[in-house]
Amino acid sequence: MKPLLELDHISYSYHSLIGETKALENISFSVENGEFIAIVGPSGCGKSTLLSIISGLILPEEGVVRINGTENNATHTNIGYMLQKDQLFEWRTIYSNVTLGLEIQHKMTSPYKENVDKMLETYGLSNFVHARPSELSGGMRQRAALIRTLALEPDLLLLDEPFSALDYQTRLEVCDDIATIIKREKKTAILVTHDLSEAISVGNRVIILSRRPATIQKIVPISFSIPDCTPMKSRNTPEFAEYFNTIWKELSYHG
Repeated sequence: MKPLLELDHISYSYHSLIGETKALENISFSVENGEFIAIVGPSGCGKSTLLSIISGLILPEEGVVRINGTENNATHTNIGYMLQKDQLFEWRTIYSNVTLGLEIQHKMTSPYKENVDKMLETYGLSNFVHARPSELSGGMRQRAALIRTLALEPDLLLLDEPFSALDYQTRLEVCDDIATIIKREKKTAILVTHDLSEAISVGNRVIILSRRPATIQKIVPISFSIPDCTPMKSRNTPEFAEYFNTIWKELSYHG
């Protein structure tokens, strides 16, 4: 069976009047169906650029992105994208926010709406469907943003530091919440983060990028001895500290 996502020798540069800035160089990796990948690296190394290439928002200068064995075309690939802010509209209710994508893509059909209703119930937002975003906590807003993303039943989820705007305690809780939801829904996801603990706690593998131009320094497989380990519980396992030290040393040594 082919991987859901394949990046084959991806390179990209930014161009301006003062010259060329190489952002990514010879990036190759694959993601299996149902896998949760975390990407870490120094600030400005091109992590978000890589997500933009995967989503089809920008095209690589070299290399190919394949989804389900076919070269990526943004108009034919169902990819969900969660950004740093939840981007909920205050003038819309929570229900009309989470169904916005369905409205835009003319998919407000019974099966899609039933799926949304089920997720709102399962993830604790069914009593807030008529509320406005300002009436919800930061964690609840992020759950609503994720349901909006999942409503379109994407093949692949891209998460660009979706917890960075939250305070530390809320960030821990929401990370645990969102990662658990994604795994329960059996979605394939790629998370970009600066938080090594976050990357280790959610990822099946952590991809470490070098400084710009970013190359893959190392890929670290993550496995915990506790079965069905949640992101929060994983932080208390003996393996967690070992993974943290390995990734920290890799970033520090090449930093």
